[in-house]
Amino acid sequence: MHGKQLAIVLGGLVAILALPGCSLDIPDLNNPGLEQLENNPTTASINTAATGLLVGDRGGKANTTGLVNQLGILGRESYDFDSADVRFVSELIQGNLSKASPFGGSFWGGNYANIRLANIILHGVDKVAGYTDTNRSAIRGYVHTIQALELLTVITTHDDTGAVIDTDHPLGEPLGPFVPKAAVYTEIARLLDQGQTELAAGGTAFTFPLSPGYTGFNTPPNFIKVNRAIRARVAVFQKDYPTALAALGMSFLNDNPATLDLKAGVFHVYSLSAGDATNGLINPAIFAHPKLQTDAQKQADGMTVDARYTAKIDPLKNPVAAGSDASLKTGIKFKIYTNIAPVPLIRNEELILLKAEALYYTNDQAGALAELNIVRTKSGNLPALTGFADEAAFVDALLYERRYSLMFEGGHRWIDLRRFGRLTPDLLDSTAHVLNRRFPVPQAECDARPGEKACTINSSDPVN
Repeated sequence: MHGKQLAIVLGGLVAILALPGCSLDIPDLNNPGLEQLENNPTTASINTAATGLLVGDRGGKANTTGLVNQLGILGRESYDFDSADVRFVSELIQGNLSKASPFGGSFWGGNYANIRLANIILHGVDKVAGYTDTNRSAIRGYVHTIQALELLTVITTHDDTGAVIDTDHPLGEPLGPFVPKAAVYTEIARLLDQGQTELAAGGTAFTFPLSPGYTGFNTPPNFIKVNRAIRARVAVFQKDYPTALAALGMSFLNDNPATLDLKAGVFHVYSLSAGDATNGLINPAIFAHPKLQTDAQKQADGMTVDARYTAKIDPLKNPVAAGSDASLKTGIKFKIYTNIAPVPLIRNEELILLKAEALYYTNDQAGALAELNIVRTKSGNLPALTGFADEAAFVDALLYERRYSLMFEGGHRWIDLRRFGRLTPDLLDSTAHVLNRRFPVPQAECDARPGEKACTINSSDPVN
């Protein structure tokens, strides 16, 4: 089934699942109906819902209020000068994120909707006589991997606010509690490790199709490589570097200079087909931050700029500025996407950079240097580095390569600055601007949880 069909089939179901966990009368939904999927599932309904998890995971990524653009603005990769909605400036740059808006209230409801749909699939898969034990194991491993991805989006955007991991409750029952960030990462790691075990027992084929963005990874054995790639990212975020290296060894990492493809990976895909979604990151109001130009390093000739910059950025004929804030102006724009271009979920280039980070923090500075230089020379066409004077110099080098390699792909810059303690006021364009460090818990969730401490944390509060 194509993405456009799944978007139509599952849209109503996901909308209902996204509602806060309060007492609700849920109507019987079709295609596949919620009641049928949970209580009388079939192979067709489970397979459709399983593929539909990819539609849910794609949601909120490439729209203008999605992950790439919002986190890009917060990390000063991008601006959005949409004159019809000043909140791209007034909220994301000049003020605190609002838990009641489609900006600050993001990266929660849709993600938990997909987690809840995944739970329903897990309940239903054992009830379907048409599946073999091998089929069931493959489905479970895939579903647990998607659940981990959703939780990862929630915690990387909400950070020390924490999140909810106890989600498998019928609507109307008491809500699961908030747990700290470390516990969320532990749960994500557990889901991925459980998923790996299940995928390994899942045979050679899924019973459902994956999107074209998973080409080459659409069988259980190859999907394990995606699972391990995500596990490596999570382990690095946890500073569990030995586990990161082990996971990378089972992923699709290729750092052989003779054969590597830096763009290889998995992607969220878009199309012009009726009912499907297009990539909204080509919106003409989106521009690149001028510091991407001023901070780009030069190639060996001392004149030509980093090849990643020239591949991803174009100059504007005339500079532009935000009508509401004269300090916000730029003369460059992105040329990364078209309206049907895919958005990376994770690529080989990131895996090499994760390996560099893990090697450095397991006392292999030479190995870390070699990995950074693979990306630096192959992707940026820059002169190789010769070493690092100290840890701060390594972090400088790592963050530079990650900034230009992963530019405007998934909020990496904002997340990286925060995890290395470098999300500081000098990032801002003006002393009048606000440094937003996390997204707040959405208003609807807070309304369902009177007195919840997590709901008192503002986006600009110091990181705990």
